[in-house]
Amino acid sequence: MSRPTWDDYFMNIAKQAATRSTCERKHVGAVIVRDKTILSTGYNGSIRGMPHCDDAGHMMENDHCVATIHAEANSIIQAAKHGVNINSINSDNNEKDVTTIYTTASPCWSCFKLIANSGIKRIVFGEFYRDQRIFDVSQKIGIELVDMTKK
Repeated sequence: MSRPTWDDYFMNIAKQAATRSTCERKHVGAVIVRDKTILSTGYNGSIRGMPHCDDAGHMMENDHCVATIHAEANSIIQAAKHGVNINSINSDNNEKDVTTIYTTASPCWSCFKLIANSGIKRIVFGEFYRDQRIFDVSQKIGIELVDMTKK
């Protein structure tokens, strides 16, 4: 049995985080990593203190449930809440210095903007999820996108 690559390893952890999701419409998990060390995790779930979609139903807008906070946003929030710096350390793009977010689905536009402004410089994602803008903008601002379905 061969060992998984680091991308496969951390994506598997993101998939495990997704099992905690509280909205059955889409289970998404995220893991933020720098220098092969997990800094934060998240999954899509209800606002703290609110009932879960799985229990209370969905809040639908434009055919999407908007009751949950997305996994990427939750992982950034958890890092901030606990004082964990997720900013890529420098601009040399040394592998040890670049922060990566692993997410089971490509980020929506809102989450992409959060990721970009948090200083994360690499996004590794599983399935594509609905927003093509991330591909063009990521090139313009120097964020590497890695599609695990094409590996």
